[in-house]
Amino acid sequence: MDDKELKALISLLDDEDKEISTHIEEKIISLGDEVIPHLEAQWEQSFNPETQKKIEELIHTLQFESLKQKLISWKASEEQDLLEGMCLVATYQYPDLELSQLKQDIEQIYYEIWPSLKPDIHPFDQVKIFNDIFFGKLKFGANNKNFHAPGNSMINVVLQTKRGNPITLCVIYLLVAQKLEMPVYGVNLPNLFILTYKSKEIQFYINAFNRGLIFTKEDIDRYINELYLTPNDTYYEPCDNLDIIKRALRNLSNAFEKIGDHYKVEELKILLRSIKDFDD
Repeated sequence: MDDKELKALISLLDDEDKEISTHIEEKIISLGDEVIPHLEAQWEQSFNPETQKKIEELIHTLQFESLKQKLISWKASEEQDLLEGMCLVATYQYPDLELSQLKQDIEQIYYEIWPSLKPDIHPFDQVKIFNDIFFGKLKFGANNKNFHAPGNSMINVVLQTKRGNPITLCVIYLLVAQKLEMPVYGVNLPNLFILTYKSKEIQFYINAFNRGLIFTKEDIDRYINELYLTPNDTYYEPCDNLDIIKRALRNLSNAFEKIGDHYKVEELKILLRSIKDFDD
């Protein structure tokens, strides 16, 4: 379908016959997200609030379906790139977000820390230097004042505001740390996402939500005991990127639930189901 035909099709959204307008909407949706720029152009040219609203809903439907397919493709990919996955989570609210911009932001943090790290220093000292720059100089930290804000679960927002929730702060921390060749990984601890520094010689844990506080397996034992939970290997060992993206989507869903946006909660549940395993 060429531009002229597409423009004519979109103009029929104004048709007062509901059956015709519904058929036109279904036809537009079947064309996929490539039609979005044409819808946006029609929105700007329209002076009918009802038509504008209909176009906005169509654009959202197209963007949502596109995001769902991209998440499914991301899960099926061999590498399951973490930054790409977090970018997809954020595009639920920021559909024009570019992965290249996030890569530049992570690169910038890397270059802030890289000159201060020496490969032969003890892992504790590596983490201390990292923490001093990441939380001190760059001023990343916990968003305690507005913990349940949806933006805390979106990596682009956290990179801009320097405030986030445990999982998003941990993701930024580990992406930079791994770029610095530090063996830092995410750990799916109940109620708190943390990091582990794990090499052949040493393993310890890092709480990015508490300015990079270092702690031990015994500290996790006590934490699990306080929650009256049975110890599980997943509370101590690195999790995979798919687990991180699932948790990020759950956090975002919970954030919208806190502010009463139930429509978005249901949409995020659909996205989460699209990447769940059968045994989840």
